[in-house]
Amino acid sequence: MSKNPPKDVWAAGAVVWRPGTSGSTATEDVEIAVVHRPRYDDWTIPKGKGESGETLVDTAVREIAEETGQHVVLGRHLGDVHYDVEAGRKHVRYWSARGGDAAFTPDDEVDELRWLTVEKARETLSHELDREILSEFTRLPADLHTLLLVRHAKAGRRSQYKGDDRLRPLDALGRTQSAALVPLLLAFGARRVHAADRVRCEQTLEPLRDRLEVEARSEPDLSEEVYRADPAAAQRRIRELASEMPDTLAVCSQGKVIPPLMEWWAEQDGITLPKASNRKGSVWVCSLLDGRLVAADHIASPLPPG
Repeated sequence: MSKNPPKDVWAAGAVVWRPGTSGSTATEDVEIAVVHRPRYDDWTIPKGKGESGETLVDTAVREIAEETGQHVVLGRHLGDVHYDVEAGRKHVRYWSARGGDAAFTPDDEVDELRWLTVEKARETLSHELDREILSEFTRLPADLHTLLLVRHAKAGRRSQYKGDDRLRPLDALGRTQSAALVPLLLAFGARRVHAADRVRCEQTLEPLRDRLEVEARSEPDLSEEVYRADPAAAQRRIRELASEMPDTLAVCSQGKVIPPLMEWWAEQDGITLPKASNRKGSVWVCSLLDGRLVAADHIASPLPPG
């Protein structure tokens, strides 16, 4: 009898950090959460396998809460690692994540949690792949600001809509995408809502707006028509939004605005963007330092795979 074919196993986790004992968020002062797994007798970064119906963002948030007790806010993407396991090939996606002072409860999976300096965590971690992820974490300051740039969810076809295209609403899939965006954007700490002045952009963030119980701010400079006529207006506006701290903003715009705007922003601030599909409902997680773009990660869909 033939063996089962190898399969890809996805997991997610994060370098969970908190300010040091002095309250400092400087990288050399922050404390890093490392956990001990009695089954393997190793020290590792919090992570775990995905469950059915989860996105990797969902998995990371859930697993960190289960292993450390921390209800974290995710930050920049730190990378993916890949290695062979008995079932096939395992892939683990890591973010940075800000934690706090929640209580830890040991169990059979994780029996000890330690908060350590970066250097002590590096010495304690059992696996080289974890140390590589920690090194990527230290490449930039821990305490970065986040702006979430969202392409509006699916709204049917422009050519099939009769009437003012500015009023074209989300379709059924678009409404599903907009609902799925809520936990994704909240995982990155979204607190305020901005949208280009098109119904489909406003409706994309409407469930988030309702969850947060905030007013959505209209952003006419981020519409396709304004961008086509005056791209500098959108460029100025995204700079202004990037400087609005400390709240994390969710900003919804359109498909002919976001790719060139992100390319301009990345070139201006000297970073390289990952490849991005720019699908409807996709999200750019923009990591900022004093209003400057220092990292960007693209999440292709708010929906779980399958």
